[in-house]
Amino acid sequence: MSKISLASVREQLTIPVIAAPMFLISGPEMVLACCKAGVVGSFPLLNARTDVVLESWMKEITEELAAARRAEPERKIAPWAVNLIVHRTNTRYDADVKLIQKYQPPIVITSLGAPGPVVDIVHAYGGLVFSDVATLTHAKKAAQTGVDGLILVCQGAGGHAGTINPFAFMGAVRHYWQGGIILAGCLTTGQDVFAAAALGADFAYMGTRFIACAEGMASEAYQQMLIQATSDDILYTNAVSGVHANFLMQSLLNAGYDPEQLAAKHEVNFSHLNNQEAKAWKDIWSAGQGVNAIQSVLPAADMIAELCQEYKQAEALLAARTVR
Repeated sequence: MSKISLASVREQLTIPVIAAPMFLISGPEMVLACCKAGVVGSFPLLNARTDVVLESWMKEITEELAAARRAEPERKIAPWAVNLIVHRTNTRYDADVKLIQKYQPPIVITSLGAPGPVVDIVHAYGGLVFSDVATLTHAKKAAQTGVDGLILVCQGAGGHAGTINPFAFMGAVRHYWQGGIILAGCLTTGQDVFAAAALGADFAYMGTRFIACAEGMASEAYQQMLIQATSDDILYTNAVSGVHANFLMQSLLNAGYDPEQLAAKHEVNFSHLNNQEAKAWKDIWSAGQGVNAIQSVLPAADMIAELCQEYKQAEALLAARTVR
């Protein structure tokens, strides 16, 4: 694979969006649908429950996107990405890195720890590495590891989230970082994507809206709860995994949790995510504070078309105000 750049990725997109990797939700069908509609599709490597399944997913994505590009060379087809948990408790780390080397995903997103040697591995085949961070301390550390982009996970993001306002986070990071910035947290509409670009972000990182993607693996019950929820129904807690995250309160209640008496989980351990016992994450559903804008379940192509239309509306509104 020839070396890619942030600019070359943007040229392949219909809108500067990365569909964030979501545990137990993002799979090859969603990745392919997003990429073919001009948005970076991604999935957590641990969503494939075994090495054999993971290899079949990566092979399918690689071959189908290559075939789509050959069939329609003028069409914008986005690159794909995988998410690697680099925390020491990820017992499948070594096996997953070997498959990254073999299938060479254009973008590797690292989470929950220092990117480590995967940066050199991905750069060796010409790919990009983005590191997700939720604090200034972690952002500064990640910036020194040779990564190509920082994913700033701000307040209100679905799943594992930070507490910093995006205006503050963006401004602080730009003082010392000139690489790529991917902004995450409550980005749900095309207007949000436009606002992220105005702040200086290269890409918007969008998860919660894609839970309502028809090609995803979220259950119908999960999607309907998402549609019915508002920001008031989102609870930020570390009682599930030991890392603070945002969840749909009703799913916590349904799973037997009392939101008024949640006990903090002080041990951070992700070894359970790569086995068949990840039941908690099947029953307790994550979402960000941007749920208010989600009204229906749509195929990825239709959802992305809506995002593009909303983005254009934001551009037109700003132009009209400038004229006035």
